[in-house]
Amino acid sequence: MPDRVLITGVSGFLGGHLALTLLEAGYIVRGSVRDLKKADKVRSTLARHGGDVSRLEFVVLDLLRDEGWSEAMRDVRYLHHVASPLVLVMPKDAQELVRPAVEGTTRALEAAFTTGVERVVMTASISGMMYGHGKTRTAPITAEDWSNLTSPDINAYVESKTKAEKAAWAIAEKHGRTKDLVGINPGAIFGPLLDEDPGPTAAIVVRLLGGKLPAVPRIRMIVVDVRDVAALHVAAMLEPSAGGRRFPVGNGTYSLMEISDMLRRSIPERAGKLPRFELPDWVTRLVSPFDAEIRANLFELGYRRTTEARDAQALLRRALVPAEETMAQTGRTAIEQKLV
Repeated sequence: MPDRVLITGVSGFLGGHLALTLLEAGYIVRGSVRDLKKADKVRSTLARHGGDVSRLEFVVLDLLRDEGWSEAMRDVRYLHHVASPLVLVMPKDAQELVRPAVEGTTRALEAAFTTGVERVVMTASISGMMYGHGKTRTAPITAEDWSNLTSPDINAYVESKTKAEKAAWAIAEKHGRTKDLVGINPGAIFGPLLDEDPGPTAAIVVRLLGGKLPAVPRIRMIVVDVRDVAALHVAAMLEPSAGGRRFPVGNGTYSLMEISDMLRRSIPERAGKLPRFELPDWVTRLVSPFDAEIRANLFELGYRRTTEARDAQALLRRALVPAEETMAQTGRTAIEQKLV
């Protein structure tokens, strides 16, 4: 029998790509959903993209409930803990993000290590590494970095990812299983959409292509392709030397204007809809009360963070997908899904 792998959050953008990668490699994939009503949609989506869904199973798990976690680990060799709340508009109460992120991680890892799962790969985030170090920092973000939660330059999402990852390493240490945990810390994940749900990150491209933004704020992000992140999860699952390590991964830092220019080159028929100017920071601050996404990310103005991805590329044993191709695939599949 092939090995069984559990993916929490299989219905999400990364979860779907990871499931496809594992199914293609011959594994039995057990995916968690909050409601079994989602199972048919996930199954049909993966089948449409070539996944052998005869090896696809589903379990119901909730990040905020104890039920089902130990049972979900039965006969599982590897766990990919992908599920975590992700939004662009921050809630008024940070605990709406922090609590499910931390409690879900705690439930997943306690169940995995208690039932003898061989290795856990956790989808962490570059957000848990790069904030609160000051705008003057020029050194790349590395695996040694943690976001400084006492800094004003954080939001609820940064807090949730930082605290959840720290909880994961604490649980692994408690069980004497540090070498059986791997953290994958991607930047903003873009790439080909599998269905009509772009998720919060790829929704940025949808909004850019939609023609409603004549200008964009001076905000930059570390970009990575979802296919690279999925492949990195599988490599981290199998490579003994990856155990006990964190892997920041991104293939360049790009402004919203630079992303718009990539889309303009790859999808020329939408060129007239894409923004052509960057807003001065003072204008961005002026309009922020009227745009929740901008308001939630005002602290990003002026930052240009980079990350060192050599370890991630070494683990993959190949180069990362170029950002230009990543954005082209995001935009084209968004159009195919009739999102723009």
